[in-house]
Amino acid sequence: MQVVFLVMMFVVGACVGSFLCCEARRMREKEVGRKKLGPRSICLKCGHRLSWYENIPILSWIVLRGKCRRCKARIGYLEIFSEVATAIIMALIATTINITEANLIDWLLFGSLFLLISALVFLALYDGMYGELPVTVLIMAAVFALAYSILRIINGEVDIVGTIISAVILGGLYLVLFSGSRGKWVGDGDWILAGIIGLALGRPFYALLTLFLSNFTACIIMWPYVRKSKNRKIYFGPFLVFGFIVSLMVINYGIINI
Repeated sequence: MQVVFLVMMFVVGACVGSFLCCEARRMREKEVGRKKLGPRSICLKCGHRLSWYENIPILSWIVLRGKCRRCKARIGYLEIFSEVATAIIMALIATTINITEANLIDWLLFGSLFLLISALVFLALYDGMYGELPVTVLIMAAVFALAYSILRIINGEVDIVGTIISAVILGGLYLVLFSGSRGKWVGDGDWILAGIIGLALGRPFYALLTLFLSNFTACIIMWPYVRKSKNRKIYFGPFLVFGFIVSLMVINYGIINI
């Protein structure tokens, strides 16, 4: 039964990743005043409306070899990346709950975490593509993180003081970076996203771990690009979300108990 649940969450995660990637593009089109994307998925090159069998997450991209069936234009790697990454993340989250023994609090924790991860993945995709963090989605993520934190406090996993300190550590440090650099080092939404992640983590140590993982990963991946152009901006949203996911797995699997 647990294995079936894991497989189901992998499939659901792939669908969510596909949906979030499309919605990120639709939101951007709406913000800039274009209406190229409608309710149905299309090829951005030729406008071909995708059939249902061309919209199956992961499988359709592999079968079509990452190209439009009609004009053979490249679909791009972001779509397949978002589908595979979200599928893996949701499957990992599914391993943290035993569905045969879970009580109401366990399911509420799982549900709020699922919604929080979905919002964070959207923010990571949007920030990675456009260098911005939509306010509406940030608010949604904050609500989900607050609900998740309250449930963890009720369940005795974290305490109120530790949760506040965790949020202040991550959000505060990025706020200092934003204020000190006048927006040159990090964006105005990064410190809010960091605070939301710190709130969800609930413990100061894991906030510091996320801080290290996010910045270390950003340095490793972005260093070649920064060397070529010193004026290139680094969008920290994807790296913060990555650090959060890794820290979350460290917590749930009991790799480090602090």
